[in-house]
Amino acid sequence: MKTIFTYIMLLFVSVSVFAEISATEKNALVKLNKATKGSQWINKWDLKSPVSTWYGVEIQNDKVVAIKLVNNNLNGELPKEIGDLTSLQVLNLFRNNITGVLPASIGNLKNLTKLNIAFNQVSGALPEALGNATQLKSIEMHMNRLTGQLPVAVGNLTNLETLSLFNNEIEGQIPASYYQLKSLKVLLLNSNKLTGKLDKEVSGLTSLETLSLFENKMDGQVPFDLEKLGNLKEMNISYNMFNGLVSRNLAKLDTLNMTMVNEQGVATTLKVSIDKNSAVANDE
Repeated sequence: MKTIFTYIMLLFVSVSVFAEISATEKNALVKLNKATKGSQWINKWDLKSPVSTWYGVEIQNDKVVAIKLVNNNLNGELPKEIGDLTSLQVLNLFRNNITGVLPASIGNLKNLTKLNIAFNQVSGALPEALGNATQLKSIEMHMNRLTGQLPVAVGNLTNLETLSLFNNEIEGQIPASYYQLKSLKVLLLNSNKLTGKLDKEVSGLTSLETLSLFENKMDGQVPFDLEKLGNLKEMNISYNMFNGLVSRNLAKLDTLNMTMVNEQGVATTLKVSIDKNSAVANDE
C-alpha cells in the first residue's frame, strides 16, 4: 500500500513539474521574445526548455500570471499577442529599450493589476483600450516618448491607485473622468505638455496623497478645492500658467511655493491671500 501511495505522489509531482501552459500563451511569450531580440537579452530564454524555467515568467495553475523582465535589454516593440496572456497580473518591463506604441490588445488583460513599462522609448498615444483592464491598480509609463492625449477610458479604472506618466510629451487636458478615481493615491503627470484648467472636481480624488503637475502649460485659477483633499501630503503644480490668489495652506503645500510662468515666460510667484490660511474654511 505504501508503495502504491509513493508512486501516486511521484506521478503527481511529475505532472506538476512538467505541466505546460496553453499553446496560445506560449506563442505569446515566444512572440515577445523574438520581437524584443531575445538573443540579446541579459537573461535569455531557452525556448526548447519548459516555460516554467524561463527567466522572469511566473506560472500558476498552468497560466502565466507575471512577466518581470526589469533591466534585461529588451529591444523592439511589444507584439499584439501580449493580449493573449489573459491571466497576467503583473507586466514589469522597467528600464529596457522598448519602442513603438503600446498595443491596444493590452486591454484584453482583465486580470492585470500592475503595468510598469517606465524608462523605455514607447511612443504614440496610450490606447483607449487600456481602460478595459479594469483590475489595474498601478500604471507606470513615465520616462518614455508618449504623445497624444490622455485616454478618457482610464477614468473607468476604479481600482487604480497609481498613475505615473511624467516626462513624456502628452498633450491636451486632464479628462473629467480622472477626477472620479476615488482609489487614486498617486497622480504624476509632470513634465508633459498638458493644457487647460485644473477642474474644481479635483476634490473628487478623495484618496489622493501625491499630486504632481509641474512643468506643463495648464492655466486658469488654482482651485481652492485642492484643500478638500484631506489625504494630500505632497503637491507640485508650479511652472504652469495658473493665476489668481492662493491660500497660505496651498502655497505651503506646493514644493516650489506656486512659482508660475507668465505670458512673457518669466517665473513669478502667485500672490498669497493675506487674511486667511484656508479658502475652503472661509467658504463653509
